[in-house]
Amino acid sequence: MKKIQDADISNKKVLVRVDYNVPMDGGTITDDERIKASLETINYLLSKNNSVIICSHLGRPEGRPNILFSLKPIVNELEMLIKKSVQFSDSCVGAERDRKIQNLKTGEILLLENVRFCTGEETNDPTFASDLAKGCDVYINDAFSASHREHASIVGVAKIIDSYAGFCLQKEVENLSKILIEPKRPLALVLGGAKISDKIDLLDNLIDKIDTLILGGAIANTFLLAKGLMMEKSVVEVSSVEVVKEILKNTNDRNVDVFLPEDVLVGKSVDDNIAVDKQSSLLVANEMILDIGESTIMQNSNGLQFAETIFWNGPMGYTENPIFRNGTIATAKAIISSSAFSVVGGGDTIAALPGNMKEQFGYVSMAGGASLEFLSGKTLPGVKVLE
Repeated sequence: MKKIQDADISNKKVLVRVDYNVPMDGGTITDDERIKASLETINYLLSKNNSVIICSHLGRPEGRPNILFSLKPIVNELEMLIKKSVQFSDSCVGAERDRKIQNLKTGEILLLENVRFCTGEETNDPTFASDLAKGCDVYINDAFSASHREHASIVGVAKIIDSYAGFCLQKEVENLSKILIEPKRPLALVLGGAKISDKIDLLDNLIDKIDTLILGGAIANTFLLAKGLMMEKSVVEVSSVEVVKEILKNTNDRNVDVFLPEDVLVGKSVDDNIAVDKQSSLLVANEMILDIGESTIMQNSNGLQFAETIFWNGPMGYTENPIFRNGTIATAKAIISSSAFSVVGGGDTIAALPGNMKEQFGYVSMAGGASLEFLSGKTLPGVKVLE
């Protein structure tokens, strides 16, 4: 990749694609980690006497303006973090935006409105890409998490003006590559979350590299179903059972240690305030698996003890309810206490962990689907275009 630090970028107007797709509650930002992640690149550009134009998406407004997905609430948060005034444009393209960019002085920052308010973003429309690049001298992609999408602000603009990778994108590629390319062994893969179908390509690509596979969440339910256990009300993917059986065969053929929940926490619904720990094989009608149990936590901790590299994606239970968050917290503690280089990713996983715990992993990836595609061996359009 062409990197920001290898280029002579000074006294320019620089368009920076960031990931400000942050969680909000009534216009209030509830987690600003992605904004913080962009600061290194922005401050670097400001130190080189550039003016900075920031663009991002937020949510899925389906190609039209929607106040629920406006980036305007981010202005105050960004100003507080960067300790500088931030201007805002009510549109990401058009006359008002062009005028503000033209008048932008060295050291000033302009945040553009949500690029997904325009249909041309997701269709990678050349005209929209040209309008987005208008008035800018250089483009920096610092949104690895959106780089698996062939969108105008990711790929289209990069083909029009000089383009480079920002620091956040570089860190994602470098740290995920430690999992993908000659990882230190033993390599443990910890997978949770809802859908195994989202992670089949990941397993296919890493099957020859992993030594240990630890499964939790609803993903584990589908594996337990494939092994003949009754899952009652638990969330499963029936359509993936045959694929799961093939995965189990492949892991067995390659001598991969597979850890499935021996015991689980069950409830009558996700809103239950009582958790019962019982054997995975002893579910009865109206019970659903919502977390891993104490014996499974100990089993998984032992399985991670001697790992040299660990990649974790997906919570071990229904973390939206604190009653069923213990398995995820315990998994985090086991990974942190190991001597392994660890990468944790997935929005639901990260959101369930206390802030002081996140800092103790080798690397926290905020890329979500992009990280899974990267580790699946797929070419990311937003990375490819920067080569």
